Amino acid sequence: MHNRVQTIDAMYHYVKKHLPQVEIAIAHGQMHERSLEGVMLAFLSGRYDVLMCTSIIESGLDMPNVNTIIINRADRFGLAQLYQIRGRVGRSARRAYAYLMTPQSRLMTRDAVKRLRALEAHSDLGAGFALAMRDLEIRGAGTILGARQSGFIEELGYDLYQETAREAIARLKGAEIPSCGDPPGERYRDLPAGHLCK
Repeated sequence: MHNRVQTIDAMYHYVKKHLPQVEIAIAHGQMHERSLEGVMLAFLSGRYDVLMCTSIIESGLDMPNVNTIIINRADRFGLAQLYQIRGRVGRSARRAYAYLMTPQSRLMTRDAVKRLRALEAHSDLGAGFALAMRDLEIRGAGTILGARQSGFIEELGYDLYQETAREAIARLKGAEIPSCGDPPGERYRDLPAGHLCK
C-alpha cells in the first residue's frame, strides 16, 4: 500500500523494475468508478499478483485470498487506520502477514513511534479495544465541551481522567462530592491529599 496518488506510478515502476515477472495492478480513489471496479475484480480473480493501492482498501473490501500487506510509510497513519488496514488481510484460514515500512525511528515523530509500538504489542485477535485505549492515551481525549481535541490523558491515565471528569461535572451540577480522606484505590496513591475531594 502506497498512500500517495501523486507518486504511486513512480512506486509501481520502482517495484516493476525489481520484480519484472510480477503482475501489478494500481488502485486509488481518484480513478473512475468503473476503472477501479475493473481493477479490483481482475485482482480478486487472480489476474494480478499484487495490488498497489492507497488506503482505499481500508473501507471494507473483502479480499479473502490476500494474506500479505506491505504498508509504505506506516508512520504517517493513525493507529485506528493501521489496525483497520492490517485487518484487510488474513480473512481466511491462511496465515497473514503485515509489513510496516517506516524511516528510522529518529526520523519519525514520537507519537508515530508510540503508535507503531502499540500496534506491534497488540497483534492478537480481538486487540481492537486495547488499541483504541492506547490511541486515546497517545492522542488525548480532548475537552468534552470545547473545540480543543487534545488533552493530558497520557500524564493522568485514562481511569484517573474519567474520575476527574466525573468530579468536574458533579461540581458544575452542584452535586455532592465525596468528603476528603485518602483517595480510593492504588491508582491514586501518588496524588496530593484531597485531590478527589471538596
